[in-house]
Amino acid sequence: MNMNATLLGQAIAFFLFVVFCMKYVWPPIMEAIEERQKKIADGLAAADRAAKDLDLAQANASDQLKEAKRAASELIEQANKRKAQIVDDAKIEAQAEREKILAQGMAEIEAERNRARDELRKQVATLAVIGAEKIIGRSIDVEAQNDILNKLTAEL
Repeated sequence: MNMNATLLGQAIAFFLFVVFCMKYVWPPIMEAIEERQKKIADGLAAADRAAKDLDLAQANASDQLKEAKRAASELIEQANKRKAQIVDDAKIEAQAEREKILAQGMAEIEAERNRARDELRKQVATLAVIGAEKIIGRSIDVEAQNDILNKLTAEL
């Protein structure tokens, strides 16, 4: 009986220990475990949200990169058009300047030709008067000579 009583005492003590543990020890342990599980679940949810945010940020960055490339391409196209316009304007301006220089040159040539022609007429008229004087053998007065020179110059 001694052994049975010991066994019974041990069983009762064990039962009381289990009841004591279930009432006072297990609830804080279970609460700590549940709290830890909640923190882990919250951490996993936060990680999922962060992953989704990262995916969204990468998609936004990709969209912004595409937009930046499109804008850069547009700027390059505008710059090329502007360059072509500047080259065309420069060609037109150079052509106009060329024509202006040619017109000035032609005007100078024409003026020089007219001066040379007038000078040649005067020299021919002077020679004709000198020749006429020699033929006639006498000198013509200055006024008559100028009148003859002007008529000859006009006729030539």
